[in-house]
Amino acid sequence: MPPYAGPPVARSDDIAGTLRLLACIVLAIGLMVLDHQAQWLKTVRGYAELLVEPLWEVAGMPARLGRTVREDAATLGRLTDENDALRNALLVERARNARLQAAAAENARLRGLLGAAEQGGLDVQLAPILDIALDPNRQRLTLDIGSAAGVREGQAVIDAGGLIGQVTRVRHSSAEVLLLTDPSHAVPVAVSRNGIRLVVYGRGDHLELANIPMSADVKVGDLIVTSGLGERFPPGFPVGTVARLQPDASRTFLIAVLTPAAQLDRGRDVLLLRGRQATAAAAVPAPGTAGDTPPGAGPPAVPRTAPAEPAP
Repeated sequence: MPPYAGPPVARSDDIAGTLRLLACIVLAIGLMVLDHQAQWLKTVRGYAELLVEPLWEVAGMPARLGRTVREDAATLGRLTDENDALRNALLVERARNARLQAAAAENARLRGLLGAAEQGGLDVQLAPILDIALDPNRQRLTLDIGSAAGVREGQAVIDAGGLIGQVTRVRHSSAEVLLLTDPSHAVPVAVSRNGIRLVVYGRGDHLELANIPMSADVKVGDLIVTSGLGERFPPGFPVGTVARLQPDASRTFLIAVLTPAAQLDRGRDVLLLRGRQATAAAAVPAPGTAGDTPPGAGPPAVPRTAPAEPAP
């Protein structure tokens, strides 16, 4: 155990440091009192804050940047979700609008069909179209009704524009319609303006009046209607309009190209004529057969026997 050395002796350096600390404390207290009373250091504080402000800005920049990124990400996600929802809603509305437009067009066609039937006082039967064949060598419609609904061979088929063709084959739940434009089809017609009787032949993509005498009063724009000869088709139904007149190869007769009155390539429904005239059996020979009409002699005689389905 060391010998007792007595109390520690204060050093002069410690005393001087303590005095300086006390002096600084007294000076600081005095400056705070004076500043509180007279606002002496207000200007100094203002300059100091001005000098320190950029440092505060730099120090707070990471936090602000992170907050901005989070807010932008949240906003982008919300806008993306809203955009997807609006896009889906737009697609749904477009689909509904297209469906409504299709329904409106179909209603307009049906009103036209029924209006034409009512105006003419016709006994008709509405028939939906199941299939259509518009090959140049085969012009057919398949209807979604047949013998079960009272459909019979030989019935005339019309739409709001005019004559479409005739029923040539009937099954239990479907029926086949031979269109006017089929190459094997011919229809006795007349010029509505003056009553000149002719025969319209199908040419695949159009209708044609052949063997028209040069002296015949047929003009571009004339309406051609069924004549009623042969009792296959009732008289007065529009068949087409003369679109072009031209001489044939021999330069002896005229050929008229017709624009069909019926909408052969569109529509979803047609009308079947019912009654005696709609089902009377008749046939019109195509050009080049024994029943062809001599030039200027009018339409051929129409036999009153039910024809077999025309060969393609």
